Amino acid sequence: MKKVKFAAAFVAAFALAAFVLVGCSSGGSSSASASASASSESASASSASASSAAAGEFTLVVGFDAEYPPYGFVGDDGQYTGFDLDLAQAVCEANGWEFKAEPIDWDAKDALLNSGAINCIWNGFTMEGREGNYAFSDPYMLNEQVIVVKADSGIADLAALAGKAVMTQADSAALEVLSDEEGQKALADTFAKLETIGDYNNAFMQLDSGMVDAVACDLSIAQYQMAANPDKYVMIEEPLSSEHYAVGFAKDDTATAETVTASLKALYADGTVKDLCDKYAEYGLSFDNWVLV
Repeated sequence: MKKVKFAAAFVAAFALAAFVLVGCSSGGSSSASASASASSESASASSASASSAAAGEFTLVVGFDAEYPPYGFVGDDGQYTGFDLDLAQAVCEANGWEFKAEPIDWDAKDALLNSGAINCIWNGFTMEGREGNYAFSDPYMLNEQVIVVKADSGIADLAALAGKAVMTQADSAALEVLSDEEGQKALADTFAKLETIGDYNNAFMQLDSGMVDAVACDLSIAQYQMAANPDKYVMIEEPLSSEHYAVGFAKDDTATAETVTASLKALYADGTVKDLCDKYAEYGLSFDNWVLV
């Protein structure tokens, strides 16, 4: 790098200071303008996405949690795999789209979607309670929020969780229902504590170690863990809530959401959905939970 003479540097610094002072004097206006610009860019990106999807020249960038089996996870071969990723790839093939699986920090999913870094969230994504925040496909899979405990814990029902430590994933549907006054907050208030963690794999490690007494999670996660550890865990029969999975897009990207819905219906009709459910049956996934026909 070339050295900059002191005089030139002084002039540049003086000019920069003047620029900063001018910017500070109109900070509120600039902030509002930047916010409006960002919102406009997000809307434009979604419109362009929908237009490209309709034309067939499109890459579906699927944001997913890489530690969320059987919907999205790292396989034994080190590659990303899972029911939702296979389903998304089948939709892309049906529409002539390119497919890209993008592992994300689940807490950052909204920021990534709104920035255009991903154009959908497809990973066992619960739609109930989020309808106003996304353009959703039609729901395709039934899900429940449930409680998993150790098989020898002696905890047989929800009432027995009083005074116990319960853990769930941050920003999860389970956390939402346990925090909702109209949901299961009254139950959560009986817990000794309700903790959150970044992913369910680590939540079950905490359960194994005895750091917590129970894990609140999606039915699919519970089924996966019990299939992998048949003698270690049991699920309390009474669910916390029932809900559905759908594919989430930016709020104004309804065109792509509708195309995905139509494609999923076609994949159900031609037997692809059944084949994929059978492929992941060993992970606890059941074709009986599919709802989109």
